[in-house]
Amino acid sequence: MNFDEAFDRLLGHEGGYSNHPSDPGQETMWGVTAKVARANGYLGDMRGLSREKAKQIYRDLYWAPIRADELPEGLRFDVFDAAVNSGVQQAVKWLQRVVGAAPDGVIGPATLRAVAQADALAPARYAGVRLQFMTDQPTWGAFGRGWTRRVAANLVRLEDAHA
Repeated sequence: MNFDEAFDRLLGHEGGYSNHPSDPGQETMWGVTAKVARANGYLGDMRGLSREKAKQIYRDLYWAPIRADELPEGLRFDVFDAAVNSGVQQAVKWLQRVVGAAPDGVIGPATLRAVAQADALAPARYAGVRLQFMTDQPTWGAFGRGWTRRVAANLVRLEDAHA
């Protein structure tokens, strides 16, 4: 899966405009928070954030830092999706835990070596670690069902890829 495919799939999880009162990210468009949009040069109304600007933000702030192009196909989207949903450092620490690398939150040569040696169950373990973390979040009551569906959709995709 390349970035363009991952971005299109991610938007299936993120949707369009949202301003949920329980969301700590507050106002979002395409899953990009107003704070992140502003920090990346967008000053307009969030409903007007273009798909292309969101795509650039996702590539620069999430895809590139997790070195997605260097991750195995079975983990690439899951780590990207988790980085968007829970932050790059957290997503990388989960990956490092799953593959037995030091959990420093940065993908370097040691993490890439460990990932390359990971077994076929690593993506399922990644989903489990991610979901376990989410259940402890104070916003679980408001967003837990959606988060569970998000992770489940990733697992179904994983199963379909191995069928």
